[in-house]
Amino acid sequence: MKFYGRDLQKKNLKRVFERNELQTVLVYGRRRVGKSELIKQSLRETDIRSIYYECKQTTEMNNTDSLSLVISELFQIPKPHFSGMEELLDYLFRAASGLPLIVVLDEYPYLREAVKGLDSILQSLIDKYRESSLIKFIVCGSYVDVMKSLISGENPLYGRVDLTIDLKPMDYYESSMFYPDFSSEDKVRLYSVFGGIPYYNRLIDQHVSVRDNVIDLIASPGARLENEVSMYLKSEISKIVNANEVIETLARGYSRYSDILSQSHVSSSPALADVLDKLIRMEVVLKEAPLNDQSNKRKTGYYISDNLSLFYYRYIFRYLSQMNVMAPEAFYSRFIEKDFEEKYVPHIFENVCKQYLIRLNKSGMLDEPFEKIGKYYYDDPVNKKNGEFDIVTEDPKGYIFYEAKFRKEPLSDSTIKKEVEQVKATGLNCYKFGFFSRSGFDISAGENLRLIELDELYK
Repeated sequence: MKFYGRDLQKKNLKRVFERNELQTVLVYGRRRVGKSELIKQSLRETDIRSIYYECKQTTEMNNTDSLSLVISELFQIPKPHFSGMEELLDYLFRAASGLPLIVVLDEYPYLREAVKGLDSILQSLIDKYRESSLIKFIVCGSYVDVMKSLISGENPLYGRVDLTIDLKPMDYYESSMFYPDFSSEDKVRLYSVFGGIPYYNRLIDQHVSVRDNVIDLIASPGARLENEVSMYLKSEISKIVNANEVIETLARGYSRYSDILSQSHVSSSPALADVLDKLIRMEVVLKEAPLNDQSNKRKTGYYISDNLSLFYYRYIFRYLSQMNVMAPEAFYSRFIEKDFEEKYVPHIFENVCKQYLIRLNKSGMLDEPFEKIGKYYYDDPVNKKNGEFDIVTEDPKGYIFYEAKFRKEPLSDSTIKKEVEQVKATGLNCYKFGFFSRSGFDISAGENLRLIELDELYK
């Protein structure tokens, strides 16, 4: 199976492998994001001998016995006997005294539960063999909160980790590599449902329509991914009271704290603050403040960070009873189709355009690299209204405003002029205006205008 993307992460791991010294690496990220595949692909691209072990949710001795078998196979020796995990790990650190050895402990939190004081054991071994071992020790896990704690100041491993990879979902561009035969429009639609999770994107069938993929994979009883979101979130949020209520409220489009509180029926403001804080730390929810007023809590927005979770709570969780008694095609037509095309995808398209600008910025392809990108909050006292612009960048020259339109019709000169006048009326001082359009433009160019057609995002 072909491996896509993750060039920066592979480059960083390769650099670690090539260092002639002991190295400790921490890799974490949500389930299905591709951590294990990233590590395995990096191992395939090196000649250094390696041990890859997926920790089991069982006893210390069971894990010790299983890892002993892997050691036996690598070193072509009879299966060694160890009294416990500490003795086994000590053996591996010593085994790398002459030649480099990569050791990967995947699903590390499982082993951590089974072996009392495992973090301290690792810290002791790293300190003991720092000058004599060439081991490259990688710990990997999906429980984000647990993995982040390994590099906190209170943890024994603090200061011992040489490389930390917080693996995020792929952006829209890397995700599209999994389904290259679709049109640019359909690539946006697919990304809006399946997001940047490689596991989901590998399931997409390029021989059927977006609609059929959605029905087959998520929007029908017994679909491959029907229980994926609930199982993923259950493992993360099972102990958080009111988490489902908050996530469903976010999926319905409520993002401000006061609106979430009133719509989710969480008992109190402190209770909601606690739920949101935990969901943010688990990377289930994203917190975003306007770039021009980042300390204002009232203007801060909260958003579901995963597209499949957003789609699931907006359409499946909400209408689960109806889905279970209707034909899949009829269910899609009644409860998904119109809202999906007119509201849901256009909303995700804004995020796609934002990601596109970030890609250009990182690659040095913008005339004036920006330092900030995000929403811009405005007050309009004359017309007694306020609001926010979704995509605004800030660079040393000032602000650039962008508008993203996922419409069937080309953007006309009059529409663009109206949008520009609206921005100027709010007092936002822009030196340039940019427009993204699914269907192109009826205007070829204009002063201080940047016009970006959809296909440009996938070049």
